[in-house]
Amino acid sequence: MFRISDLTDLHALSESSELEFKLAQGKEGQGKLPDDFWPTYSAMANCRGGYVVLGIREKKGEFSVAGIPDINIVRKQLFDLVGSRKKVNVNLLTEQSAQIVSLEGKEVLIVEIPIARREQKPVYLNNQPISETWLRMHDGDHRCTEEQVRRMMSEQVEESWDNRVFENFDMNDISLESLLAYRNLLSASNPVHPALELDNFAFLRSIGGYRKDRQTNVEGMTLAGILMFGTWEAIQDAAPNYFVDYQERPAARTERRWVDRLCPDGTWSGNVFDFYRRTYRKLIADLKIPFELKEGIRQDDTQIHTALREALVNTLVHADYTGRVSIMVVKRPDLFGFRNPGLMRIPPEQAIKGYESDCRNRLMHQMFLIIGAGERSGSGIPKIFSGWKWANWRIPRLYEKAEPEQTLLELSIGNLVSEEIANLLHAKFGDKVDHLNELDRNIVITAAVEKWINHERACQLTSLHSREVTLALPRLVISGFLIPHGEKRNKSYTLPGQQLVSPEEVFGVNPLSIEISTSVEGLIITDSDDLITDNDELITDSGQERDALGRFITAKLPYPYVDDLDGLSPALRKRLEDLSALAREKKRLSNQVMDEMILALCSGHYMPLSIISKLMARTPQNLREKQLVPLVRTGKICLAFPHERRHKRQGYIAFDQTS
Repeated sequence: MFRISDLTDLHALSESSELEFKLAQGKEGQGKLPDDFWPTYSAMANCRGGYVVLGIREKKGEFSVAGIPDINIVRKQLFDLVGSRKKVNVNLLTEQSAQIVSLEGKEVLIVEIPIARREQKPVYLNNQPISETWLRMHDGDHRCTEEQVRRMMSEQVEESWDNRVFENFDMNDISLESLLAYRNLLSASNPVHPALELDNFAFLRSIGGYRKDRQTNVEGMTLAGILMFGTWEAIQDAAPNYFVDYQERPAARTERRWVDRLCPDGTWSGNVFDFYRRTYRKLIADLKIPFELKEGIRQDDTQIHTALREALVNTLVHADYTGRVSIMVVKRPDLFGFRNPGLMRIPPEQAIKGYESDCRNRLMHQMFLIIGAGERSGSGIPKIFSGWKWANWRIPRLYEKAEPEQTLLELSIGNLVSEEIANLLHAKFGDKVDHLNELDRNIVITAAVEKWINHERACQLTSLHSREVTLALPRLVISGFLIPHGEKRNKSYTLPGQQLVSPEEVFGVNPLSIEISTSVEGLIITDSDDLITDNDELITDSGQERDALGRFITAKLPYPYVDDLDGLSPALRKRLEDLSALAREKKRLSNQVMDEMILALCSGHYMPLSIISKLMARTPQNLREKQLVPLVRTGKICLAFPHERRHKRQGYIAFDQTS
C-alpha cells in the first residue's frame, strides 16, 4: 500500500500511471463512490494494477485533501458494486484492498486494484465486454478496441497457442533439411536421447510436432511443428501473419539501412528453427566480450552467448503469431534489439525477477529446451540481465507497447559506468554516489548516460514494483541527485547542471555539431522502409547540416527534423505529398484515416505542426486538438521537446515507427 502522509507525498506519487485521485464527495458533499471509478478499475485490472485515492481534489495539477465525511458508506458502496456481476464481471478486491487513511485531519480511502490474471481478462463493465473494457494508457483510461478485447478473450482460453492441431498437413509440409538439422543438434547435445532411434515422422511426433486431440479425435500437425520445421507455403497457410526479420545495421543511427538481412525471400525455408540457427550465428559473430575461465579453461560460450541465445529463443516462443507485428531482431554496433508480437503474459518486472513464467508457445519452448537452447521457465530473463551485468554493460530495457501489441527488449553494449561517467558523478556528488542503493544508483547513472530519465525509463531498470520507482525519484530530488522538469506524468529528470534541450538551442544561431547523435532510445524496431539512400554523406547548407534527404539533423535531437519542404530531396517530398494527398482532396475524413496519415508522415523523423498542416491542408488548431493531442496522449506520437509541449517548433514523431 502507498504511504501518504502529506501533500508532498501526493505530488510525488502523482507521476505514476498506476495512481489515480478522485474526489468522491457526491452532490451532498458527504461522500459517494464516483461513477468514473469503474473505468479506472477495469483499466488498471487489465494492465498493471494500481491505486485509486478517493477524497482528493485536483485542480490544475494542484492537490488538496477534501476528505470523505461518510467514508464507511463509500467503502460499502465499493464492495457492494464490485461484488455485483451486473456492474463488473470480476471481483479482484479483498477487505484489505480498501484502507481508510487520515490525512490532514480528514479521512481518505485508498483502493488497491490488483492485476487480473490472464484467465480473468478482460475485466469489463455493465455486461458489455466489447464496449466497456478499458486499458490504462499514459494519462488516463481508454476504451479497448474490439480487436484488443477479442485478443484478451483468446488469451484467456489458450494455455498454449502452438498445440493446436491442423488437419490436412503431412510430412510433405515439413522441410526435411530443417528437421535433420534439428536431429543433428539433438544428437550433439544428447546422443543417447531415445527419440534419435525413430524415423522422421515418429521423431516429429515424439517432440510435439504432430499429435492427436483426444477430445475431438482430430489428429495432425501442430502449429509448433509447422512453425518450427514447415515449408514457407505450409507456414503461410497455418499462420498468415507470420514473418521473421533479422537486420544488421552499420551504425547507431535512426536510419533503416542494413548491411545484412535475413527474412523469408525464397532462398531458405523461412521457418522458426532455421531462423533461429542462422540468426544466432550472426548475432555472436565478432562478439567482442571478455573471455571467461572455468577451472582454468577458457570458455567459448560465455554468459553473453547465453544471454543472446535466451533473448532470441524468448522472442520466438513468446510471440503471438496471429499478431500484426512481425518478429524482428536487430544487431547494431551499440546494441542488440528483439521484438515479438504480443504483450507479455506476466508483468515485465516479474519476468525480470524470475521464478514465474506463462509461455505462449510451450511446445516450441520444449523443442528448444531439448537441444539445449533456452532456459527453464522463469529463468530466461534473469539470465539475460545477469549476463549483461557480468559484462558491466548497461541494464537491458524490457518493455511493451499496447498498439499494436508487442514486446521489446533492447540490449545495449555500452558500459554501465564508463570512466567518463564515473568521473562526472564523483565530481558532482563526491562519495555520496557510492552509498546509494542499487535502484537509486542505477537511476542516477542512467540519467548521466542518457542525459535524462523519467518514471517509465526508471521502471525498466529494476524488478521492483513501480511504486518503489515512484518513491525513489522524489527522494533523489530531495537529496540533490536529480533536478525535475515538467509536471505530473510528463515529468522528467536530469542531473544538476544538465538541461533538457530546448527548441531555442536546437534552432538558434549555429546550433549544430558535426557529431551525429548516437542515442539508442527507441531506435531498433520498424517495419517501414525509409528513403535512406546509399549516399550517407551530409549535405551542408548555410551552416546547417542535413542528411541525404534534406532533413535537418543535430546531435541535440536523436532523429532528423523536417523543417522545410522546399529543402527536401524530390523523392522524400513526393512521398510525403503522396501520403497526404487524400487529406488535400477530401475535406471530410474519419479520425482513424487522419491518424494513420499523420503517423505515416511522422515516420522516422520529427515534423512540426506547420509542415503537417501544409501537407494535409488543415488548420493547425484543428489538427492539434483532434489528432495530435490524442495521439500524444495514447503514446502513438512522441515529442521532440516534451517539456515545452506547445512550442511553435515542437516536432512530432510516430512512436511505433521508432521503437
